[in-house]
Amino acid sequence: MNNNPIGLFDSGVGGTSIWKEIHQLLPYENTIYLADSLNAPYGYKSKEEIISLSLKNTELLLEKGCKIIVVACNTATTNAITVLRERFRVPFIGIEPAIKPAVLQSKTKSIGILATKGTLNSELFSLATKDFTKDIMMTEVIGEGLVPLIEEGALLSPEISSLLEKFLKPMLKNNIDHLVLGCSHYPYLIPQLTNLLPNHIKIIDSGEAVAKQTKSILLKKNLLREASNQPIIQFITNSSDITLKLLLKKYL
Repeated sequence: MNNNPIGLFDSGVGGTSIWKEIHQLLPYENTIYLADSLNAPYGYKSKEEIISLSLKNTELLLEKGCKIIVVACNTATTNAITVLRERFRVPFIGIEPAIKPAVLQSKTKSIGILATKGTLNSELFSLATKDFTKDIMMTEVIGEGLVPLIEEGALLSPEISSLLEKFLKPMLKNNIDHLVLGCSHYPYLIPQLTNLLPNHIKIIDSGEAVAKQTKSILLKKNLLREASNQPIIQFITNSSDITLKLLLKKYL
């Protein structure tokens, strides 16, 4: 099993931000990344639809022999990971907005969360945040329209700049000092966000934490691949691969 690949899936190309962190931390691991771009974004689908798509993605990755599966999508994690863990025996790693570190580090006691509707409205998100956000002002904003633009590869477009300015306005009004990115697509917007935000506001995403957790589980289950041969890296999409190639030109 050690040579079997790590499987990752997302509603599109966004989860490649997670894949990059895992590949950097575990460079010898074989990986298969599945982009379900045909059905992106997941954020406005019903919970039932998200679960159904997540089951299909998992089944495909298991057919390819994956030893662990990273749900590299916040919406799929918050809506479907409990079902996936009940249904399949393979270990699952989920991705959730990194709110806890933002809360612990915040000096203004005010943080912003930019995420999809599917994540912010999910029961798991509500349960995961209520215990440690009692004395914190959380400005939650749905990043409507961002995922389709990122899927098109329009990362530096005026449309994205305009949307980000609109989404950041209520956060800045509430004096946030941390911005939590609650969608695996959004790390690709960090250059734009950095230009729009004051220097003191820290941007936090989940990629590094997910990579560390993946390594920890593989180590615990004795599934790490030996640092020997070059890894086999596969990217699968059910739509155009233009944006995948744009984001992963260094690896393809």
